[in-house]
Amino acid sequence: MLHELLLSLLGYTGDLVLDHNLSSNGHHPISGQCTFKLASDISFIDSSQRDVIEKIITLGFYYRELDRFATKSRNLIWIRFGNESSVKNQSVYRRAIANGLVEVLSIYRSAVLHIEQKLLSDPLPILATVTLSLNKFFVLLPPLYELILEIERNGISGGKLLNLLHKRCHCGVPELQTCIQRLLWHGHQVMYNQLASWMVYGILHDQYGEFFICEQEGDSVRESSSQTTMAERLARMSVDDGSLSDWHLGFHISRDMLPEYIPMHIAESVLFAGKAIRVLRNPSSAFRSVDAGHKKLMGDELLPQSEADKIESMLINLKESSEFHKRSFVGAVDSIRAIAASHLWQLVVVRADLNGHLKAIKDYFLLAKGDFFQTFLEESRQLMRLPPRQSTAEADLMVPFRLAVTKTISNDDKYFSRVTLRMPAMGTNIKSSKVDASKPKYADGDSSLSSDTSLEMSLDGWDGIALEYSVDWPLQLFFTQDVLSRYCRIFQYLLRLKRTQMELEKSWESVMQQDHSNFSKRHIERVNGSTSQQRRQCFRPMWRIREHMAFLIRNLQFYIQVDVIESQWNVLQTHIQESRDFAELVEFHQEYLSALISQSFLDIGSVSRILDGIMKLCLQFCWKMENQETDTSTYELERITEEFNKKSNSLYTILRSSRLAGSQRAPFLRRFLLRLNFNSYFEQTAQGVMNVIRPSPAIPPLQR
Repeated sequence: MLHELLLSLLGYTGDLVLDHNLSSNGHHPISGQCTFKLASDISFIDSSQRDVIEKIITLGFYYRELDRFATKSRNLIWIRFGNESSVKNQSVYRRAIANGLVEVLSIYRSAVLHIEQKLLSDPLPILATVTLSLNKFFVLLPPLYELILEIERNGISGGKLLNLLHKRCHCGVPELQTCIQRLLWHGHQVMYNQLASWMVYGILHDQYGEFFICEQEGDSVRESSSQTTMAERLARMSVDDGSLSDWHLGFHISRDMLPEYIPMHIAESVLFAGKAIRVLRNPSSAFRSVDAGHKKLMGDELLPQSEADKIESMLINLKESSEFHKRSFVGAVDSIRAIAASHLWQLVVVRADLNGHLKAIKDYFLLAKGDFFQTFLEESRQLMRLPPRQSTAEADLMVPFRLAVTKTISNDDKYFSRVTLRMPAMGTNIKSSKVDASKPKYADGDSSLSSDTSLEMSLDGWDGIALEYSVDWPLQLFFTQDVLSRYCRIFQYLLRLKRTQMELEKSWESVMQQDHSNFSKRHIERVNGSTSQQRRQCFRPMWRIREHMAFLIRNLQFYIQVDVIESQWNVLQTHIQESRDFAELVEFHQEYLSALISQSFLDIGSVSRILDGIMKLCLQFCWKMENQETDTSTYELERITEEFNKKSNSLYTILRSSRLAGSQRAPFLRRFLLRLNFNSYFEQTAQGVMNVIRPSPAIPPLQR
């Protein structure tokens, strides 16, 4: 009876102890309740002894189930047969926990063996001795059994398994807490090995998808990349998608596998550090360092072996600790991230000449090279007076573009070769042309409405002019598709603004030249000057509204170029000089771009729409003024004047509101408003404009 009882404690049943689970074998799930029962036909055991034995043999059941779980989790025979279904059910973390269970079970087996030796050498009371010797296992084996039962039934693995163990550690039984902490230590060994592979070598070693850093699936990448705007597609032309996949779309954090005791910002640091190490260890074969005489660099030069050894030693120290200390883990991850960010900063900022490329983008995307764009707009002025042809618009623009390059860009500009002018494919709705002055006009206004529509559609066609900037490795990490598309959006806005300003100046220049020519002609022919004076009197209201337009556009352009772009550029340059962290630099640049967009009102729909309308009205007005020699109708000029007054005063009313002028999103907005309203003109005329349209002074018809 003694040996049968001891064998039952090790999971082996017989005549004394029976297993009521008929399907109990290694290939079936873990039993949900204890199935070991004392045989009912034993008559020489009284009820009190039966109760004690029934309690003792439950340890044998728990031992058997724990041993089956450990054997199943540690079984690697599937590798020999290559069974795919077996691969899906494997877990490195379960295998590690199973190794910890084997340690606990070995202590239990030693205790049973010690009981046998003790009872054979000294005739002691059997049940009392067994109960006393195995008493501590009554607080260990049942909770461990419940643990593996939950693991098996819910299919828990990876970070979820670490979460479960971490929660079970918080109990009031010191022995059980120590036991589960040992199991958690085994699980952390796997996590530290994965961290070392990721943060030292940049390799994601996660065969079964259990690490909290995981690889992006190809279908998700394709689905997200398919939903892009035209500006984003233009930006994508400037970068190599293949080299970007790892950094931007290749890896992400799996929240399901992230242990709850590891903060999200630490997981993001782990993700960043691993991606940075991948970049540093795998440089592009075409990359040439600026500070190394344009020679080819190897991965060991970008990340010295001493730094890699330093990272590895920090992870080894964490791995050798008997317990997981959050403060030590956070400190080590932050240190590793700082090392990776510093070397990535050295690569992008110093070796790849980031500041030179930022200056080039400022010159061309933010119109800092004003002489170049002034020349380009002057050379393309006549072309842009006509609607763009869908098939040849880009080729047509290349002629004035190359002329502007020849006149203003020197051969020493090594960055201009990366800039390309683009004209995206237009929709089929852009097919109208500028109003022909020779066509008849009708007093009912319908034709005026259609002519206004044709002017707007013609303008919208040339609004699509964009720039493409070619970016090489590793600057693709900094100038992402989103960044280039935002630069392109700002460029299109600034180019339209500059074009509007130029048209207003050219219209004034054209009218004045014509006026001087007429004056000289009349002076030579000694013609009566009363007609000339009357003619000037008729044009005076048009000159006044043109000056109002030019005043608003000039001040808006000055505000954006000086108060916004230059001030934010100086802030960015200060950050570049002071920072040595690549991630911080990316964040500063994002703040710089956001400030440009917000302080230029591109993110405020109401203001942006008003500015668009003002620029369209200005262009329409310029074309009407130049056509006034042959156009006797002044209805369009009156309508444009009225609309401009309404929109300009609405703009002033919105910008001077406390919500904008009093906020920090536009710190120099008050200067802009002061320049606009230096003589209180806007403030006086803005009253009631939002709700009431006042009749504008009629422009007298031309007297011939």
